[in-house]
Amino acid sequence: MVKIALQIKASLECIEKLYTNHPYYQWFLKLKCCSCGEESDKFHDLTEAEKVPQKHNRSETNLLIKCKLCSRENSIDVIEGSNGILTSEDENKFKTIVIFDCRGVELVDFQPKSGWIAEAEDNGKKFEEVDLSEKEWAEYDEKNQNSVGVYELEWNFVKVK
Repeated sequence: MVKIALQIKASLECIEKLYTNHPYYQWFLKLKCCSCGEESDKFHDLTEAEKVPQKHNRSETNLLIKCKLCSRENSIDVIEGSNGILTSEDENKFKTIVIFDCRGVELVDFQPKSGWIAEAEDNGKKFEEVDLSEKEWAEYDEKNQNSVGVYELEWNFVKVK
């Protein structure tokens, strides 16, 4: 079992906090089998709030997947309480946003979608269902009468203890 943190960084324009719709956010991940090295050609989705039963024991997991090449059964869980928040103080620095418990797979890529929440500075508007699939997002905060945005979104994976 390997714990892998997904870290993000971004340039924030008048945004105080950026975070996911936890625990209902749908994570889209590309995987690599640790047994045979096969990389998935598509993104697999998992949500912390959804559990599926494992076949060989009585526990549940967030994602159970069988490798197409070697048929090994692998699983991933979102570690409860690991969801982080990117704040204006973290701007342009990598910050852990979630940690995954990976059994038999490594994370290769991430695809952000909608479901992010952005809170404007100075008690401004709270934007829900922010879509970061284009690695940027911009809007207008009527409350503070200024533009807000998330730009230059990047991510990486880091093994953690």
